[in-house]
Amino acid sequence: MNPIAVALIGALLVPSLPVIAPKDSGPPSSLPASASVPVYIQRVSPAVVGIRTQVPLDRPSVRTLGPLRSGSGVIFDSAGYVVTVGYIVTDAALIQVSLRDGRVVAARMVGQDFESGIGVIKLEGDGPWPAAPLGNSSAVAVGDPVGTIGVGDENNLVITQGSVDEIRSFAGYWEYLLDRAFLVAPYNPSFGGSPLVNTQGQIIGVTSLRLGDPPRVNLAIPIEYFTSIKDELLKEGRVKSRRARPWIGLYTVPGEQGVTVAGASPIGPAIDAGFERGDVIVRLNGEKVENQEDFYRKLWRTAIGREITLVVLRESRFHVISLRPIDRHQLLSTNEK
Repeated sequence: MNPIAVALIGALLVPSLPVIAPKDSGPPSSLPASASVPVYIQRVSPAVVGIRTQVPLDRPSVRTLGPLRSGSGVIFDSAGYVVTVGYIVTDAALIQVSLRDGRVVAARMVGQDFESGIGVIKLEGDGPWPAAPLGNSSAVAVGDPVGTIGVGDENNLVITQGSVDEIRSFAGYWEYLLDRAFLVAPYNPSFGGSPLVNTQGQIIGVTSLRLGDPPRVNLAIPIEYFTSIKDELLKEGRVKSRRARPWIGLYTVPGEQGVTVAGASPIGPAIDAGFERGDVIVRLNGEKVENQEDFYRKLWRTAIGREITLVVLRESRFHVISLRPIDRHQLLSTNEK
């Protein structure tokens, strides 16, 4: 089984763009059979599932995420709806879900939201299915106890009991920004799509990434990013009531002088626009770019299909690069209706 290629972010970003996988050989975190599993974990565990997907080789996301992917998810509706992290299901043609009773069932893509990083699938067949309740994370504070429940390679639960280490904004190099994100310690090696659970047995986040040097932490997407769009996502396959974000596929990292180009998506407009690794972005459409978040916000104020101009500093000289942003939903399969 090939792991998902997910690039390191935040402090780990370097120009070579290293990658990580949703499962690794990190420290064992499965609770021993003799251990007392907390009640709040027991409440959610029956609804936690393993997910394996297969993506056709001609789909765009294969070049960065691979054709075979795996991760976790959690059933949040007895009709069989599962919330997970989006990169597991992007472009998927075949989705198989492992249940806690050992059954493996087919699932279909329901929808994906690139802005939050959330994906939803639906189990095929008659329910009712075991479901865990969606909670509210608005009152979560640093230090609050939480649990992360993932699924290992042998369909075993991988459970980590920890706490919220930090709450802050998060910017990823792939034109991704969360105004509020949870950093959870210790990290769970089966993190991709694993539910983050509070002590009331409610889902308060979707675990997305592993960050930092050992001892690492997990990044979890607060559940409000999902609950606020859930009904529209299930109905339409994407959030159509919200203006689509212009996307150029440029990989950037924070640098001493501002925002530094670290590469480009092989399927985005930036790949052939003339950027070079190490370019420092100083202006967008004539406006000064202060940092990575500022760059994203200015980019997202532009219009899809309308030419934008970036000024970059390269070897003490300024260069002007023009290109047209696109809508990623037109490239990647997300079951848009």
